[in-house]
Amino acid sequence: MSAKSVKRYSCIFLALLLILFVKHLPLPTGMKPLGMNVIGIFLGSLLLWLTVAIDWPSLLCITAIGLIPEIGFKNVFLSSFGNDTFAFLMCTFLCTYVLAETPFLKRCAVSFITSPIAKKGPWLFVISFISAIIFIGCFVSPSVLFVVFLPILEKINEILGLKKGDKIGKMLMISLAFCVSVAAGMTPIAHVFSIMAMGFYATATGLTIGYAEYMAFAVPVGIICTIFLILIFRFILNPDMTKIKNIDVSALKNEIKPMEKKEKAILGVFCIIVALWVLPSILKPYFPIICKKISTMGTAMPPMLGVICYSIMSFDEKPVLNFAEGMRKGVQWSSIIMAAGTLALGSAMTNQHVGLAQYLVETLNPILKEVSPMLLVLIFTLWACIQTNFSSNMVTVTVVTTVAIPLVQATNGAVSAPAIVSIIGMMSAFAFATPPAMPHIAIAIGSEWVESTDMFKYGFIFMIVAVIVTIFVGYPIASILM
Repeated sequence: MSAKSVKRYSCIFLALLLILFVKHLPLPTGMKPLGMNVIGIFLGSLLLWLTVAIDWPSLLCITAIGLIPEIGFKNVFLSSFGNDTFAFLMCTFLCTYVLAETPFLKRCAVSFITSPIAKKGPWLFVISFISAIIFIGCFVSPSVLFVVFLPILEKINEILGLKKGDKIGKMLMISLAFCVSVAAGMTPIAHVFSIMAMGFYATATGLTIGYAEYMAFAVPVGIICTIFLILIFRFILNPDMTKIKNIDVSALKNEIKPMEKKEKAILGVFCIIVALWVLPSILKPYFPIICKKISTMGTAMPPMLGVICYSIMSFDEKPVLNFAEGMRKGVQWSSIIMAAGTLALGSAMTNQHVGLAQYLVETLNPILKEVSPMLLVLIFTLWACIQTNFSSNMVTVTVVTTVAIPLVQATNGAVSAPAIVSIIGMMSAFAFATPPAMPHIAIAIGSEWVESTDMFKYGFIFMIVAVIVTIFVGYPIASILM
C-alpha cells in the first residue's frame, strides 16, 4: 500500500473515531450530551473535508446527524437537500452554464480590453483588463470566469510577444487569479460562499440578508481592494511597461461574431434572474407589497424560473438548455453535496435540543464583555481570510460562521451579526495565496506564468490589504445597512 493510501485510510479511521466516540467523552460543565455528539461529527467531517474529499464525507456528515434521534433523517434532509440553498445552487449552476455556452462573456471581456481607454497606455490597458474580470465576475462563478479569460490572456501574451518569466506576463496572470477571487466575494449572484453564509444566518436566526444589502458593502470593498492591487503592481512588482507601450489587441474582435437572437434571449432571461435577486431590496420602500411577495419566494425562485425558461426556449429546433447535459456538465455536484452537508451541520449546531449555541453564549459571554467590538470584528475577518487561503472555502465559511453567530449574538448588539456573517462569506471567496485556496489558483501556478512563491508573496500582501479594507470600510457600511 502506498504512503498516500496509508494517509487516506488513517484520516478516515481517525474521522470515524471522532464521529463515534467523542460523544462518550466527559461533558464540559453546562454542555448537553447532544452537544458533544454534534462536536464529534463536526470534527470528523472537518478532518475528512480538509484531507480526503468534500463530496462523500458530506453524505457521511448528513447520515451521522440523521442518526441522532432528537434530529432524525426527516429533519436533516429538510435542512440539507431540502434547503432552498441546495435548489438555488443547482439552478444557478444550470443558468450560468447556459450563459457560458454563448459568446457573451468573451464579448464583454474583449470589449473592455479593446476599448479606446485601453489603447491610451499600458497601465490603462491593465486597468481595463482587471475591470473586465471584476465586472463579469460579479455575475458568474469563479471557475467559469477563469476558463473564459485564460485563453484570452494567452492570446494577449502571444500578441505582446511575452515569454514566461516576464514581469508583465506574471502581473497579468496574478491579476486574473486574484480578481476572479475578489469578484466571487462581491456579490451572492452565482457564488457559493456568500450564499452559504447567508443561509447559515437564516437558519440560526430566522432572519434574512438581502442581496442589495450584501452588495452595498461588498462591492465597495472589492473595488477598493482592486485599486490597491493595481498600486501593488505599480510600486512593488513594478514591471517595465515600455514593452507594451503601443499595445493593440484589436485583432481579438475578429474572433467574435455579431450577437444573434439566441444570445440576446439568453442574456435577457439572465438579466431578469439578476433583477429578481437584487431589485426587491432596492425598491422595497417604493413597492413594498410586490417586493415582499418576491422576497418571500426565496433566492431559489429566480434561477429555477430561469431553468424553466431556458428549457422551453428553442432555436434551430433545439432547446437552449438540454437539461440532462446541463446537469452533467454545468452543475458542480461536489460543491452542492458539500453545501448540503455543511447546511445540515450548521442546523444541528444551532438546534435548541443540541444546545451548543446556548452553551457557547453562556460560557463566553463573560469574556466577550471585556473584548472590544472592533477586536471581535478583526478576529473573525482575519480568521476567515487566513483559513480560506490555506484550506477549503466552503469549510471556512461553515466553521467560522457557525462559531461566529452565537458569539456575536452574545454581544447584545455591540457587534452586528449579519454584518459579520456577510464579511465571513465575502472573505471566504478572497482566496489567492496558495494552490489549495481555489482551483484556479493552482491552475494559474501550473501555467508557469507565475511561480508559487510569487503567488504567496503578493497573495499575502493582498490578504493584509483585504482585511484592513474590510474592517475599516466594509464593516461600518454593513453594520449600518443590516
